[in-house]
Amino acid sequence: MPVPSSPLPPRPLLRDEVRGRLRDAIVDGTLAPGEQLRDGELATWLGVSRTPVREALLDLARSGLVQTLPGRSTVVAPVDGAELSDARAVVAAMHRVAVREAIPHLTDEDLGRMRQANDAFIAAHEAGDTDAAAAADHAFHAVTVERAGNAAVRTVLALYSPVLERAERLRFASHDAALSASRHADLIRLCEERDVHAAASVAERIWLDLPTDPNPTQETA
Repeated sequence: MPVPSSPLPPRPLLRDEVRGRLRDAIVDGTLAPGEQLRDGELATWLGVSRTPVREALLDLARSGLVQTLPGRSTVVAPVDGAELSDARAVVAAMHRVAVREAIPHLTDEDLGRMRQANDAFIAAHEAGDTDAAAAADHAFHAVTVERAGNAAVRTVLALYSPVLERAERLRFASHDAALSASRHADLIRLCEERDVHAAASVAERIWLDLPTDPNPTQETA
């Protein structure tokens, strides 16, 4: 039988889907730092075989979210300040590149999407909804990453951004979220003005100022 000429709609690889679900569970704290990860239990939970779970855990180990201890067990990696600092520098540099390359291609619709995402971020923070704040922040930065069209940037961000997402959630639950919203607004304005250098600097600073202390002192209102 010949291969049909009409393409099927694209479907994500099972490994990628499993990786995404495990990544999200680690980032949102469903799977806590130090928790043992047994591939059989995870496979049952996700309704898949052990093979895509094992492959996903290997990918997550490369990004620093999972630790495999030789001859012992696989666990959720602790929130390590040094690793966060390393990932922060790489992610900040990638967002600087993304904004610089995106600005010539940004449309009014793109800028509107950024404003809408920032409004959603502010509303989520005021409502105390950390999950929604994280989703809105991701949507905000995704606009410039998409418009840049740089595959290398996307690949690096996919690898290292999840490491920072756990730290971001601490910031989004704190008073620092107001500073994030203000810098988002500055970035939108500079993108609209086509000020490439200043916009790229603001984009980088947003990430470089992300706290990397895994045990921050809690502020009081």
